Amino acid sequence: MAAAATLTAAEPGFVSLFNGKDLTGWTLVSKKGGGYIVREGGIIQCADGGGGNLLTDKEYSDFVLKVEFKLPPGGNNGIGLRAPLSGDVAYSGVEIQVLDQDHEKYKGWLKDWQRTGSFYNVFPATGDALKPQGQWNEYEITVKGTKYQVVLNGKKILDADTSTVKDPEILKKHPGLQRTSGRVGFLGHNDPVEFRNIRIKTL
Repeated sequence: MAAAATLTAAEPGFVSLFNGKDLTGWTLVSKKGGGYIVREGGIIQCADGGGGNLLTDKEYSDFVLKVEFKLPPGGNNGIGLRAPLSGDVAYSGVEIQVLDQDHEKYKGWLKDWQRTGSFYNVFPATGDALKPQGQWNEYEITVKGTKYQVVLNGKKILDADTSTVKDPEILKKHPGLQRTSGRVGFLGHNDPVEFRNIRIKTL
């Protein structure tokens, strides 16, 4: 049986989203360059100079998503939540930032809501627990109703509620705030960011 349908023994209720061999169970949208590649050791990597939106075939409503990621120098990617197959998921769905935010190229212009763990363009992360560049980090992202919580390496760095957003301009720009279900996945930005141990528990 493929790992994509197997419960992880150490974490009751969690199901692996990646079989470690190929991208069965995933759909690549707006492919750029080499898209995403599968590497030895159960790793999905955004191709260098490639990417696009790599999203699960299955949709989820309320869930806990766990994933490990490793950033190259200056690396940029995102975790898509409740995402549709169309549009810029940062707006048509929800994007949680994955960024080597302390890299020299970002100094002086990076917005708070662009930092790792932020709900892109809406809620900035309230803490910083990113490990030194080149090390594996782990996200635990909980989505329940209008609430989004991000724990990075054991530290809660985001606790947001989309029902608190009342600004009509933000609501118009981010129709994804109203979504109650959708796909999860990775939003590539040309950099060879790596992901592993991708698992989910529905709530």
